[in-house]
Amino acid sequence: MKCPTSMASLAFLLLLALSAVCAEEKAFIGVNIGTEVSDMPSPTEVVALLKSQNIRHVRLFDADRAMLLALAKTGIEVIVSVPNEQLLGIGQSNATAANWVTRNIVSHVPATNITAIAVGSEVLSALPNAAPILVSAMKYIHSALVAANLDSHIKVSTPHASSVMLDSFPPSQAFFNRTWDPVMIPLLKFLQSTGSYLMLNVYPYYDYMQSNRFIPLDYALFRPLPPNKEAVDANTLLHYTNVFDAVVDAAYFAMSYLNVTNVPVVVTESGWPSKGDANEPDATIENADTYNSNLIRHVLNNTGTPKHPGIPVSTYIYELYNEYLRPGSVSEKNWGLFNSNGVPVYTLHLTGSGTVLANDTTNQTYCVAKGGADLKMLQAALDWACGPGKVDCSPLLQGQSCYEPDNVVAHANYAFDAYYHQMGMAAGTCYFNGVATITTTDPTRCSVAPKDPSNGSVQLRSESYSRPNFVCGGVKGLGLQASG
Repeated sequence: MKCPTSMASLAFLLLLALSAVCAEEKAFIGVNIGTEVSDMPSPTEVVALLKSQNIRHVRLFDADRAMLLALAKTGIEVIVSVPNEQLLGIGQSNATAANWVTRNIVSHVPATNITAIAVGSEVLSALPNAAPILVSAMKYIHSALVAANLDSHIKVSTPHASSVMLDSFPPSQAFFNRTWDPVMIPLLKFLQSTGSYLMLNVYPYYDYMQSNRFIPLDYALFRPLPPNKEAVDANTLLHYTNVFDAVVDAAYFAMSYLNVTNVPVVVTESGWPSKGDANEPDATIENADTYNSNLIRHVLNNTGTPKHPGIPVSTYIYELYNEYLRPGSVSEKNWGLFNSNGVPVYTLHLTGSGTVLANDTTNQTYCVAKGGADLKMLQAALDWACGPGKVDCSPLLQGQSCYEPDNVVAHANYAFDAYYHQMGMAAGTCYFNGVATITTTDPTRCSVAPKDPSNGSVQLRSESYSRPNFVCGGVKGLGLQASG
């Protein structure tokens, strides 16, 4: 909810309470920790990685005792989970639920900062036979927390797949599958009455894939869109620049149709695979980097959504490690930010997005022509960078410092890198219709981003970008999109 500025009709204590709630309303980024990992690091090693990356929020898919002990006294906020295979027993027995809470929660707090319990995972879609007892399981867990005087600190909810909503675009027309009304209505009332939140798993990658490319890739990846490319909800006239916001708002609209308007959304899973099968050409390291970097920036900027601007949408990235032991497609095994040895799968680009996830080395990266790229596409991208992209390409003129070697690859390296640094090395600005890639190797002596030897930071040359209308090669009108 938005914080009121003046509510004189309310009691002073109520104002203080509301102020305290609003002060806490700041979005955060967390990570999911799966364990189907070859050579799974020890809990101590996992926590060391979390600390090194300044990750302060995690979600576990179980209530592993060793992991919870390793997280003790770290201050890291933890969501623990009731695995789906334990759901039936807990949902049918108050005593079983109480024993679970005693063993997995009470024995670890307050040393371990457990803030929520996820009861099952995507139960309505993954385990529909357990749906009738889902709300009972949540209520039994909550009752046990009340008995232990922990209910004010530990919330109870359950993660849903976004597929529980039908007709999710435009968002204003979204509604929960009516088949699940006997579950969703009491579930939402429970969340409302306990001050909890709706846990939602949001995967623009799958929305993009299932649309048969009808959804533009840039729209799925949070890449900048020109106004005429934004999706507009005809009912509300709200503009959507990315799939993530549209799905979150669809959940808000779906709840409102069931007369629930004060339950916030927390995204418990979102991410992009860095590798896929042959039929998944967009599961790439570059796209995973772009999506997660832009997602983190979007969340931490407290942008909110078009329906609820400024209202935080805290999000847990799926996931910390690549889970190579998971069954299924190649992409199922490649959602991680790190390999099991703690080495990043790719370099996130988080400049200006706070300190979370410190594997950011953008001050040592460059943008260059991708190996084997089509030369005509390279020339088109070069022309765009030196024209609409407003890169000063005068050093590429004959007789100037960067004219040699005189070929499209070398000149593209210069122009791409200039644009990349001109745009602050933001995710998605080393793309150029797929003919550019990021590297940690300085591509040329003419790099526009030499290191300042005094502090190791990247500095733009002062003489750059003074001639925005220069066009390399004299080729215009090739229709390159202005997305970098």
